Amino acid sequence: MIEERFDSRTLAAMNFALDRVCADALHGEEHATRKYVAKYIIKCARSGRTTLPELTEAGQQALAKVVSAAG
Repeated sequence: MIEERFDSRTLAAMNFALDRVCADALHGEEHATRKYVAKYIIKCARSGRTTLPELTEAGQQALAKVVSAAG
């Protein structure tokens, strides 16, 4: 489980980043979009980049890929 890999502060930042990135995005509340963005945020955190700005940036990059693929 993901909870076993990260401390509570990192998990909170990851959740906040996911919500922040998806909140105003077209299709941001769709499961597939959130799942895709979450994968990038998790990958970022696993690499040791766990600050909110770093996690948010990773999520924004993922969202940009979703938008460009759909567009």
